[in-house]
Amino acid sequence: MPLPADRSPVFMNDRWFLLIGIPLLAVLVLLPRGLLRVQSVPEFLGAWAVSLSITTTFWLTGRALWRLMFRRFPHVGQTARRLWSLALVNTLITALVTLGIGLLAAQVQGGRLTLVAFLFEFSLNMLPTIVIQLIYESWNLFQQWEQNVRRAEQLQTAGVQSQLEALQNQLDPHFLFNSLNTLSALIEPGNEPAQQFVEQLADVYRYVLLAHDKPTVPLHEELEFVDTYLALHKARFRDNLRVRQEVPAALLTRHVAPLSVQLLVENALKHNVASREHPLALHIQTDEAGTSLLVENTLRPRTAGLAHGTGTGLRNVRHRYELLQAAPVEVSTENGRFRVRLPLLPAV
Repeated sequence: MPLPADRSPVFMNDRWFLLIGIPLLAVLVLLPRGLLRVQSVPEFLGAWAVSLSITTTFWLTGRALWRLMFRRFPHVGQTARRLWSLALVNTLITALVTLGIGLLAAQVQGGRLTLVAFLFEFSLNMLPTIVIQLIYESWNLFQQWEQNVRRAEQLQTAGVQSQLEALQNQLDPHFLFNSLNTLSALIEPGNEPAQQFVEQLADVYRYVLLAHDKPTVPLHEELEFVDTYLALHKARFRDNLRVRQEVPAALLTRHVAPLSVQLLVENALKHNVASREHPLALHIQTDEAGTSLLVENTLRPRTAGLAHGTGTGLRNVRHRYELLQAAPVEVSTENGRFRVRLPLLPAV
């Protein structure tokens, strides 16, 4: 994503463009106007001063116009639109300025402005205009390319690091998953609650193993996993944990980052009271527009036991959605309720 126009690197670092580019371009514009026929230094300085003032005016005007168009059409996909807009507006401004200067000069000299003279001056005045726009547009594209390269390198580094961590942690989940299957076979057939609990716990780790290397998962898979995860906690909290889920079937094919909803549910269970006097209420629903998933819980922080949360889990979720180039994750607290808004991603 490009920087805003008033913070763009082009305008933060264009001082040398102004100090060097304007004087040089003023000399280049003089060449077709007969610079080689100048016979004295004062005559050259006078002609150069006039050219310098005109070039400075065109440069600063073109610079301001480019800034305006960049603010209006900042994205890479809008580059063609920005260039066409610049070309049309610049051509119109240059034509009007050339016509005004030509009519004024003709009046002072007691002559008249011919079409040939107008076209000649117009073509010369378009030269600095085109050069200015090419300089700023090229430099802007270079800055965006450099930012994209850095971002790609960061993503690649993060991906390699994630793979290394996954390999380091692979033994424990697989070992626990296999041990749970073994434990399930050892439980007496008549002990259905224990059998069901172990199977649900195995399902949780199966999902973790399958989803950890996926960028996104369908919402219905994530919610099924959350249902299983909550069923394990219901065995401990019973009626102290109350869950309500309202998600239209049409939105279940949308995607979310894997384990993102589960992490929010886990945070709610970890950091809030869930007792008979103060049951913990969880509400999972979508917004009216169908663009976000809302995970909401009653906010009643524990005063003892676990340490206060560090926010690492939420930062992790936010960072994952940033890498997915999705809308930002929103967190709010209102009327004793804690709410997190997760963007729903299109199906891939």
